[in-house]
Amino acid sequence: MRRLQIGALAALFIAVSVALVAARTPDTRRPSAQTKAQAVEVDAPRVVLAGLPFAITIRAPGTDSTIRVAVLGATGRRLGAGVLQPGEALEIRDLRIDGREEFPLSITTGDRSSVSPAVATVSPKLFPGWTSLLPPLLAIILALVFKEVVTSLFVGVWLGAFIFAGLNPITGTMRAIDTFVTPVLVNYDHAAILVFSFLLGGMVGVISKSGGTQGIVEAVRPLATTPRRAQLATYLSGLAIFFDDYANTLIVGNTMRPITDRMKVSREKLAYIVDSTAAPVAAIVFVSTWVGFEISLIGDGLAAAAAQSGNTPEVAAALESANAFTIFIHSIPYLFYPLLALLMVGLIVFLQRDFGPMLQAERRASRGEGLYREGAMLMSEAGSDKMEPAEGAPLRWYNAVLPVLSVVFVVLIGLYFQGRSNLGRPGTIWEIFGEASAFDALLWGSLTGCLVAIALAVGQRILSMHQAIDGLVGGMRAMFLAGIILILAWSLGLVTEVLGTAPYISGLLEGNLPAQLLPALVFVTAASIAFATGTSWGTMGILLPIVIPLAVALGGTVDPEAGTAYVILLGSIASVLAGSIFGDHCSPISDTTVMSSMASACDHVDHVRTQLPYALVVGVVGILVGNIPTAFGFPVWLSLLLGAVLLFALLRFYGEKDFDSPQWAEERASGRTSD
Repeated sequence: MRRLQIGALAALFIAVSVALVAARTPDTRRPSAQTKAQAVEVDAPRVVLAGLPFAITIRAPGTDSTIRVAVLGATGRRLGAGVLQPGEALEIRDLRIDGREEFPLSITTGDRSSVSPAVATVSPKLFPGWTSLLPPLLAIILALVFKEVVTSLFVGVWLGAFIFAGLNPITGTMRAIDTFVTPVLVNYDHAAILVFSFLLGGMVGVISKSGGTQGIVEAVRPLATTPRRAQLATYLSGLAIFFDDYANTLIVGNTMRPITDRMKVSREKLAYIVDSTAAPVAAIVFVSTWVGFEISLIGDGLAAAAAQSGNTPEVAAALESANAFTIFIHSIPYLFYPLLALLMVGLIVFLQRDFGPMLQAERRASRGEGLYREGAMLMSEAGSDKMEPAEGAPLRWYNAVLPVLSVVFVVLIGLYFQGRSNLGRPGTIWEIFGEASAFDALLWGSLTGCLVAIALAVGQRILSMHQAIDGLVGGMRAMFLAGIILILAWSLGLVTEVLGTAPYISGLLEGNLPAQLLPALVFVTAASIAFATGTSWGTMGILLPIVIPLAVALGGTVDPEAGTAYVILLGSIASVLAGSIFGDHCSPISDTTVMSSMASACDHVDHVRTQLPYALVVGVVGILVGNIPTAFGFPVWLSLLLGAVLLFALLRFYGEKDFDSPQWAEERASGRTSD
């Protein structure tokens, strides 16, 4: 089997390489990232994708006067221009090449009436725009086929670096490390997520060593007496921690895992509940780290729509005066995927019915055949002897609850005070939270949780300081694999950014579109970008400034009294947000998907494989009963009601219960079943 996998992988490499070589521009000259001629130095990319924007940086280190610079194609077409100031670098952006006839590119100086001969030329390789899709698609396919995510992600990063290096395999391998892996660690937000994850893992390690985790299990045992109740407790915890999706995922997964394990709920089901109650809640509740970001993007999109040509003065004035927060609030009922995803989780928990791979996982777990698949690569070492309570440790539930509550309390307080300081003026609670740095608050909260857990364990003489530190380090060590996967996922995201994957996909929106189909098309486009890039925030940031002006150009308006025209704008905005979350849920290279697997100690590929059918069902239902009919005037509340009925009917008549499991037999005998 291993030889077959290696052979298939080699064949896939050969096929991709042949396609890339066949697609490149015939060029006898060696492409250069830097060309020097006279007093001008030019930094140009080695690879350009047809129809996608790229940039050229120009310097004149020995010149003390202002220089007007232009970039011309071989056909004489002016691609871009700018003014180079002494001692500064000029970056000419949004250059686009559609055909090979434009090479080589000429860098000239002078004005339009008097243009000097070329002072430099560059001739990068040209590839079709679809080339930008190959790295993420290859990584996703390999992960799903071979069920090995680390190698799959690295192969995707390497392929992107290989393309970036002009199809030079040796240079591409070096670029994979120094251009795509290392820079993501320099990013403050990424470093904060890693530190937060390791600190929270360390907190869980101390709690486990001191008996606190087992104490929760013992305390909740009289309440969580069935798989349904254990899942319900997890679901309600996910709804309660609404202020940030990262905090939600890691706290709920780590806290509830011992309880669901005892009730023989599969790790795949735990990861699904955790993942599907994190981002949807944070994206909807107006007091969260998400909503401030979303409102700022809506405001930027409205400003872009107001500035576009073709607007009447009245329309431009209305767009400029529109309140982004009000529009966001009005768009919440049109967030069909997040709303229906939350409902889907609740229905599955209540009905205890599953289908597809999740049904198989639940049957395996309930029948005592394993909480996870044999041979699964767990995203943490939870359940190993490193996380077992110390000998003689009392099982006190508050030794786990107090550190977790301290994390929640400090994060909320940190968000509030930092947001109020950054805002610089009195504001509403959502304005304050929107100005706060979620990553700073998460770091403060996780460090506090570690200190409280250690203080409780050492103060009660359950653990010595040496044992507490051992537990802390052991919990951090359990997060190592997840940290590697997060780094590779971010690296692949940087690859897609450099190659222009998102602009290529979003370019599909351009052209004449029926206004009523815009919300559905936007949802699909946002889902595709988020799936391919593994980021919901990045997708929102790319699409909202494009979609809002497009919706206005197609007849959308900010006037609530305009009926369908207002709904088209709201639906388009909501579709960007909902589609981004949907694609992020489905993508194995998404950081939140990785963190859900990590917090649940689940095999990452198994989590994606079992969650994907549920996400697809909710996404399709949302499009069919929500995005399309509401754009034609169908009442949104009826769409939500119809979506709820369809999901209930699907689970009731297509989903199955594990009637042979001991847990189900016990429920049925005690009269606690829903049938």
